[in-house]
Formats: sequence, C-alpha cells, structure tokens
Amino acid sequence: MLKQRIITAAILIPIVIAVIFLLDTVWFSALFAVFVTIGAWEWAGLCKTSKKYQYLYSLITLLILVGLYSASNNSLYNSLILSGVVYWFIAVVLVFLYQKQHNFLPKSPLALLVIGQLLLIPMWVSLTVLKSFPGNGATLIMLLMALIWGADTAAYFVGKKWGKRRLANRVSPGKTWEGSIGGIVAGIAIALAYVIVSVEMLNDGIALIGLSFLTVSISIIGDLMESMVKREADIKDSGSILPGHGGVMDRIDSLTAAGPVFVFGIVHLGIGI
Repeated sequence: MLKQRIITAAILIPIVIAVIFLLDTVWFSALFAVFVTIGAWEWAGLCKTSKKYQYLYSLITLLILVGLYSASNNSLYNSLILSGVVYWFIAVVLVFLYQKQHNFLPKSPLALLVIGQLLLIPMWVSLTVLKSFPGNGATLIMLLMALIWGADTAAYFVGKKWGKRRLANRVSPGKTWEGSIGGIVAGIAIALAYVIVSVEMLNDGIALIGLSFLTVSISIIGDLMESMVKREADIKDSGSILPGHGGVMDRIDSLTAAGPVFVFGIVHLGIGI
C-alpha cells in the first residue's frame, strides 16, 4: 500500500508542479475544474445517490465553475471564499460533536450535496484567484500545496512512529494527536523556510507563519470531515482513480478546507501581494 502511494505521488507531484507553473490562469482553472468535477462525482457517490444523479451533480458543478470563470467577478469570488471559510469553522463544530457521539451531519442526500458545493466551489475559486496574482501567484499556490503535502507526510510518519493518542477515533481511527502535531510543526517549518528564502516576504514573515499554522490546522478538519461522511456512508475510499490514494476527494479533502482559509488570509492580510 505504501509503495503504491509513493509511486502514484511520484508521478502526480511533478505533473501538478508543472501545471501550477507552466499553465496560464485560463488553462490552470480549466484543468482544475475537470479535477473538481471528478471530485463532485465522487462526493455524490458518498451521498448515496444514483449514477444518474452523480452525472447530473457533476455537470451542474462544472457549469457553475464555467459560469464563475466567465463572470470573473471579484466581489462574487470574495463572497464564495468567505462562505468556504465560514463553513469550515462550522465543520470544526460538526467534527467535534460527532466525536462526542452527537451526530449533526445531515441525513438528507440533498443537504449533503449542498455541503459538497461548499467544499468544492470555494476551493476552486481560491486557487483561481491565487493563480491570477501577478508575479507570485504560482509560487503561493506551490506554498499552499507544500504546506498540505508536507503536513500530511509528516503526520503519517510521526503518527506511525510515535502516535499513541487518538485524535478523533470515532471519525478517523488512524489519526493521532502526535501525528497531527508533527504535521503542524512541518507546516510551520515549511512556512519559515519560505520566508527565509523569499526576500519580499520578510516583512510579512510572522503573519505568513501564523496563517500557515491556521491553514494546516484547518486542513486536518477537511480530512476529518470527509472521513466522517465516508463513515456514515460506510465507504472506505471516495473512489479508486488514484492507486494507493483512493479517489480525487481523498486527495483534495485537506485542500477543500485549506484553500479558502489560506487565500482569505493572503488577500485580507495583504501578505506578499
């Protein structure tokens, strides 16, 4: 399993980096929209809908993304990013209550489908906005990805080596406090390294490190949120398109939470822009 995960990651990571740095905003957003549409298909499956409704939900999601890009309305984009941030702080409460055996996750497939839009649309908008920043947009996206990948990798190995106390055993039995703390420390180290090597970020160093801490912390909630939905649906992986990793949603669950929070902080704190 680990070998398969490593092989898939070794293939995907260079492709993702190339897409981030080599494609312009239009093609980046279009390719990411396809990725999000696949995620929408998988999310509809987690909601226990029929294949017909999975197709319909995916199509609606894609049409929304096309409409949003065509509109290119900054006020609308900012509102959607804010809606994503607000939802994820509500999700913290949902996960906490679920762990305490108080399940407030909606039972209605329609309500869960709406939640899926709150996960996927603000994430796409966040990365599209970030990519459009002149000069350092691609670099900031790469930093966001490095925070998520670095934290996820550190959490896995620290948890495997030293993990003893379960973070949220009712939600995701494999996660530990030790692993999560290891992931957060790795995220802070990545942000610190970025500040050190980026002269233009020196004045915003403390703010960026603080934002990175929050981004990595909320990314853990993104992971737990999908785990909670999968547990309710009695499904192990959202899909099987990525060998060793499961589906697209299994790979972007952290990004659905981290993206809006990171970009909201970058824009409203004026970090590096």
